[in-house]
Amino acid sequence: MTTIYEVEHLHQPDGWLSPGYLEVDAGGTILSVRADRPGGPVHHLAGFGVPGLSNLHSHAFQRVLAGRTEFVTAARAEDNLWTWRKEMYRTVDRLTPEDYEAIAALVYLEMLQFGMTAVCEFHYVHHQPGGLRYANAAEMSDRLIAAASRTGVGMTILPVLYAHGGIGKPVVDTQKRFVHSVDDYLKLLDTLRGRRTANRNLQVGLALHSLRAVAADEAKAALAGMRAMDPQARLHIHVSETTHEVDEVQAGLGARPVQWLLDNIGLGPEWCLVHATHLDDSEIAGAAASGAVAGLCPLTEATMGDGFFPLVEWHDAGGNWGIGTDSHYSTSTAEELRILECGKRLELRRRNVIARSEADGRETHSGRLLFDIALAGGEQCSAQGGGALVAGRRADLVILDPNSPVLLGHGPQTALDAWILGGTRNPVRDVMVAGRWVIQGGRHADEERILGNYLAAVARLKSR
Repeated sequence: MTTIYEVEHLHQPDGWLSPGYLEVDAGGTILSVRADRPGGPVHHLAGFGVPGLSNLHSHAFQRVLAGRTEFVTAARAEDNLWTWRKEMYRTVDRLTPEDYEAIAALVYLEMLQFGMTAVCEFHYVHHQPGGLRYANAAEMSDRLIAAASRTGVGMTILPVLYAHGGIGKPVVDTQKRFVHSVDDYLKLLDTLRGRRTANRNLQVGLALHSLRAVAADEAKAALAGMRAMDPQARLHIHVSETTHEVDEVQAGLGARPVQWLLDNIGLGPEWCLVHATHLDDSEIAGAAASGAVAGLCPLTEATMGDGFFPLVEWHDAGGNWGIGTDSHYSTSTAEELRILECGKRLELRRRNVIARSEADGRETHSGRLLFDIALAGGEQCSAQGGGALVAGRRADLVILDPNSPVLLGHGPQTALDAWILGGTRNPVRDVMVAGRWVIQGGRHADEERILGNYLAAVARLKSR
């Protein structure tokens, strides 16, 4: 059985269909897209239909820290990523599997409500406090998978290999929940790959926490093991987020982080370089040419004071990028892309920083350009099967409400500019993942229970 949707304005890789007819099969795959009305019944959808984005970097549990670390004291007069990390570790020490699932469900609900239909969960809280293993070694991973299943978001779970507290340093007590041997880590990956039988929207990839936390031989062994299980697996790593990290890796390994990866591991389109904030010209050229994706988390990078990603230089080198919401100060597609573009406008003191005029004189719109690049980069990192409203892709459809104040009076040419760079209201009305409506009228069917479970988790964390 198939369903045909008539979308008032339907996003396509090369423009818009107004209207566009989207045929979706019972399994949630797009069978056809056409401009002419087919025979038989159709479901009319007013508004702008765009593909769902993949959020390429998430630490779901960090959502509870948003707004709780914005202060200084005499003992913390200089505040940065490393002082924030101490507060994060205090939360980790108190986190139970039940809390983990409740927090993740709220985060994934918020992502859906902002038009993100898949998430790459960079997951490193594996064990009990102190490092004792759960009876089910995949307990915390399973909680994240359950949260994704409850909300309906597609998940690419990225269990993290974490082995050291810095180059040549042992882990401290607060990091013991993160640690695996390479053998145990590969067993976890294999276990989670088995979960895909019961969850068609689940993918499993590999994450190395960083070059600070994983030694060269461990990284190579883990990558070899993952590739033996799945040669197409997506590979993610935190890299070059701060100048402190760049200096530590250069001192310990003899090269800047991205250059070390290029020279010793090799990069390709399966890689996501999370943050990649501090790159030199050689690293930009090499990493962009490799086809790897720069995993940008603009609001998190801003709240941590990390610095500006070299967006213009990366774009001009042909580099791929996408966006993640990382610590979830916001889960808004528009806010992440807006600060990415407008932050560079402030720095460079000019407008439309990566848009280039077309040779034939057509206008290039920054909102559309930012959205389309993030769309492609996110799908490349998640391998979820969506990323475009074309035949053969997963039916992930987001309807933007034309009656939202953000979009009033706009047509398809400027709708994405208005959403990404315009007002403050969220125009996302309806969201479909794999052919199933999970958000309708801005609401989720299980929203009340998800919010209640989150509040209970926060109360428990405060009481411990």
